[in-house]
Amino acid sequence: MLRLEPRQEPSEIWRYASPLLALLMTCVIGIAVFSSMGIAPFKGLSMFFWEPIKSVYALSELLVKATPLLLIALGLSVCFKSNIWNIGAEGQFVMGAIFASGVALTANDPSQTWYWMLVVLAGMLGGMVWAGITAFLRDRFNANEILVSLMLVYVSVMVLNYLVYGSWKDPLGYNFPQTKTFDAVTQIPKLIPGTRVNIGALLSLFGVIALWLFIYRTHAGFALRVGGLAPEAARYAGFSSRSALWTAMLISGGCAGLAGALEVAGPIRQLTPFVPVGYGFAAIIVAFVGRLHPLGIVLASNFIQMFIFWELVGPRMLVNTATLSWSGLDPGQIERFARAQPDEGADPLAIDLVGPGDDRGGAKRRAHRGAFRPAPGAAHGRPDRGRDALAGGDLASAGDDQRRPRFRLRTLRAPGPR
Repeated sequence: MLRLEPRQEPSEIWRYASPLLALLMTCVIGIAVFSSMGIAPFKGLSMFFWEPIKSVYALSELLVKATPLLLIALGLSVCFKSNIWNIGAEGQFVMGAIFASGVALTANDPSQTWYWMLVVLAGMLGGMVWAGITAFLRDRFNANEILVSLMLVYVSVMVLNYLVYGSWKDPLGYNFPQTKTFDAVTQIPKLIPGTRVNIGALLSLFGVIALWLFIYRTHAGFALRVGGLAPEAARYAGFSSRSALWTAMLISGGCAGLAGALEVAGPIRQLTPFVPVGYGFAAIIVAFVGRLHPLGIVLASNFIQMFIFWELVGPRMLVNTATLSWSGLDPGQIERFARAQPDEGADPLAIDLVGPGDDRGGAKRRAHRGAFRPAPGAAHGRPDRGRDALAGGDLASAGDDQRRPRFRLRTLRAPGPR
């Protein structure tokens, strides 16, 4: 008779093989799901594994978005190894962005080419201050760091909204809730010309090396690991739990704040309400998928980002956005967004959209696929105006239905890098 018995110690083979097994099972389940939905399974999987790396531009965007995930996950791994559950890295990320923006907005001398360094340091300080609040409440009042750090996420977002809707709003920004665009001296220098990759990618790799040396080659790192694995043994050995708490929280907050600074002074170049996009929460998954090891986190950050690539980058890179109107609907119902992607069979754009069918009540819906014919004088196809708005085009369903609906294309944004 078969019987399950616990191992005396964890298997070294399965320690590294289990993530690969999980990936294989994910692919198998994905193939089954895609097949049941009538979708070509390998084409569906290619959208996750091939599209994000098939071109230089796609790879560069993957690096841009994986950098903050990597930095935040590195900091969180220190906390988790110390058995300190910092769940509020998103708030530390936001506060780092706020502190960095505050310094960036004070720049007034275009000759100070080193000013971006102050922006980065300010971001790290902001993240450390916000993490320090959690550490103080845990140290002084024995408050639960999970609840405190998580609630501080919402406080940081409120502070962000207060600033961008208030005193930091750009007076020339048409009342949009955003700061002015940061001066060039405050922006993170580009690493690869023609892309959005900046030296933040190098800083993150430096952080991987520094964290590995700290965790596995220093006395303080050893104390953190012992405190996480065996708190009683750590106390018996004389390792300070207070020191471990403050060290882990400040390192984690500094990494998250650095990620926030690199985000607002890099790709975004200003502070907006849309800075918090969930990096801090996604980094928790990245840290554990990477087995809390710096090298594993490097692989996990890029791997996880490939799954969320289309949510954050794909619409800007490969998908055109169109606002369509259907004259037969009420004004409140006619405006919607449809995805427009290049198609060899359409001239020049093929647009997939879902419009109401014959049932005007909206219960029955059907899909239409049509071709967009730009109005005379439209800027489509001109490389110097790839992102200009097009208007006045006519969109018709390409089906055989004689009653096919006609759409009026109000605006269209052609694909291209920011």
